Order: sequence, then C-alpha cells, then structure tokens
Amino acid sequence: MTDLTDLSTVNFFRDQEVAVDPWAYFNFLLADRPIWIEPKYGVAMVSGWEEALTVFRDPDTFSSCNLIAGPRPAFPVEIKGQGDDISELIEAHRDVLPQSDQLVTFDPPKHTAHRSLLMGLITPKRLKENEEFMWRLTDRQLDAILAKGTCEFINDFAQPYTLLVIADLLGVPEEDHPMLLQSTGIGVLPGDVDGKDLGHHTLDPLYDYFIERIEQRRANPQGDVLTGMAEATFPDGSTPDLIDVARIGANMFAAGQETTVRLLGACLQILGDNPELQQQLRDDRTLIPRFIEEALRLQGPIKSAFRLVRRSTSVGGVDLPAGTVVLLMNTASGRDPRQFENPDALWLERPNSRRHLAFGHGVHTCPGAPLARSEVRIVLERLFDRTSAITISEEFHGPAGARRYAYMPTYLFHGLMKLHVELTPVA
Repeated sequence: MTDLTDLSTVNFFRDQEVAVDPWAYFNFLLADRPIWIEPKYGVAMVSGWEEALTVFRDPDTFSSCNLIAGPRPAFPVEIKGQGDDISELIEAHRDVLPQSDQLVTFDPPKHTAHRSLLMGLITPKRLKENEEFMWRLTDRQLDAILAKGTCEFINDFAQPYTLLVIADLLGVPEEDHPMLLQSTGIGVLPGDVDGKDLGHHTLDPLYDYFIERIEQRRANPQGDVLTGMAEATFPDGSTPDLIDVARIGANMFAAGQETTVRLLGACLQILGDNPELQQQLRDDRTLIPRFIEEALRLQGPIKSAFRLVRRSTSVGGVDLPAGTVVLLMNTASGRDPRQFENPDALWLERPNSRRHLAFGHGVHTCPGAPLARSEVRIVLERLFDRTSAITISEEFHGPAGARRYAYMPTYLFHGLMKLHVELTPVA
C-alpha cells in the first residue's frame, strides 16, 4: 500500500493507487509545482497549463521520440551530461525506443511530411460521409442493447463502435473487422504501473494488413478510400513507401480507437452520476458540444505523454538540461486553477473550455480530434432520442455517493475499465 501522506515521495510511474486515482497527486503538483523535478527518476513533471503549452509549442527543443518510453528511455548510450545539445544522439539511437516507427514519435520535418498523409485522409468531405455511417451504426448497436435494457458500456458498445467507425473511415471491409480488433491489442496499453509495457513493434499485424491492401490498390485502383491512401503523396510530390502509408492506417486504429472508447465511457459515467445534468442536456441538445469539452478537460483519456529535451532550456523558471525526460500531464493541466476557474467543477457555461490540452497542442495536436468529437456527439444524441434515462448500475458500481469504479492501471492513459449502465427505452 502506497503512503499518500507525503505526496512528494509518490512514485507516479509505479504506484497503483495513484495510477487509478491521480487527483490528489495532481492537486499536489498544481498547488505550487506546475513544473517539478520528481525525485525518483529526475523526470520534469509538467502539470501547469501554461508550462505544458510552452513545451507543446516547441517541438524543436522537446523531442517526441520517447512519447511512451517511460521515465528511463532505453537508449544504449548515456544521454545526460552530454553537452547542451543531444540532437545527434537522439537521431542516432531513436529507433531503439517503443513505437519509433509511428507518427506520434516523429519530430519535424519528418513528422510534417508524414502527418500530411493522414490529413489528406481526414478531410471535411470524408468526415461528413463517416458521420452518416455513425448514425446508422449507433442505431444498429443500440437496437441490441436496448432490447436488454442494460449493458457493460465499454465492451458492449464503445469498443466495437469506435473500431467500426475508424474501419469505415479507412474503407476497411466489414469481414476484416474481427482481425483488426484482435490486432489492436485492446486492453493492453503502454505505461502499465506493473511494468508490462508494450513491445517495440506492437502494430506489425496491422502493418501487414494495410501493406497488402495498399499494394493491391496501387496495382488496381478502385476509387475507394484505400485507393486514396494508396495514391497519396508527400508534400514534395514523392510517393511514400508502402510501410509509410500502412503506418497511417495502423495508427488510426491503435490510437484513435482506444482513446475515444475512454472518452465515451467518461461521458456516460458523468451523465449517469448526474441526472440533473443529463436532463439539462436532454432538454437542450445544443449544450452537448460544451459538455464534451468539459468531459475532455476533466476526464481526458490521455493522462500524460513524454518528451525529451534536445537542447538545454528552461520552462517556468526551472532549468532543463539536455537529456532531461519531461512528462506532459494533459489531464492535470485541465484542472490548473490559474487557467480554469473552479477547475474541478463541470461548468457548461465555461468560456474557455476548449482551451484544455486533452488532444495535445501544436504540431502534435491529435489529428483525429474532430472525429472523436463527432463520435461522442452522435452517440449522446441517439441515446437521448431513444432512452428516457441512463443510470449507473448499483449492482456493479454501488449506490450514488459510494460508487466503485475500476480505472486503467497506467500512468499514460485515463479511463474506466468497465461501466455497467441501465438504459430505459423511450416508451
């Protein structure tokens, strides 16, 4: 059992209690330590909103190479004490780090070129077509759930829903969905406090899948979404290698799917625990987007993400020598009282709700943010249309005021493992 009486001694990266219930620790940091060098690993913990924004805005100084690599990235050489600029060391050895082949760990200019492939796919036209599918899919899944009146929302609804939405966005045929679900490794995430982090190339099965399809479309264009991916080019007009295109599809499944699942769970939990708020949204659907932003600010699915200092610098008056590992605490920054008045309260009229950092900021802003917002909005709209009440199951989670929820045991992600709800169909 962790001793939480002295929060300065907490090991954020290994303490189970803090992983599933981080709020006291976040408040400890936000009180007067918006950037703080924790004593166990020497990681610069960035909880303050302004300080986090400074890091997000400077990818030239703060590399994303170690995004999920843990507090001690496994470089084969010492990176601290190697001078004021370790850019050459990073580039020489970054491939040894987890997910080094993924867009999220790239730095400019490589990141800029590869991100353009993804942004060419997530166009307003394609998102509109995808929304039409979301409405149909939501109704189809609700048909089965409402017939029973109860469900475990995370696995019965959110997991298949988000998977199928992304599959449709990418033009993946439905018969391939089960294989893709298995390949995403649902429930196995990096940053587990028990040390069971993902391996180096966890997305290889997805790469194989997309390489085969992209190769087919390049040889035989069919005018579909996969053909569009196959024919995409870099900004300089050059043709990406097959693996470059495959990474885009794989990343959409592995990253976008899981985070939206947790956001959906957070929204349903908040509504189930706050019936008056739920009724307010039922009565005025224009408030749903504001509610989603507040849910993102308060319960964002990305708890934290690492950066590595390339060149010696300072943030918020704290010196950060080259080689320092930085942890951007996205969820904590959403509750910074210097930025958000009464930060722990869900306030639909909050004027700056969208200034949260749940989707990151700058060049690494989550490209799937518009998709995630649409997914959640459509699910809530149809739930309100087709139910008269959404309640939390007391059998599984206990009575109001004494709920029992199980959260993901990871320092990188935040969200419910399960959420049992009771849905009352409209008469």
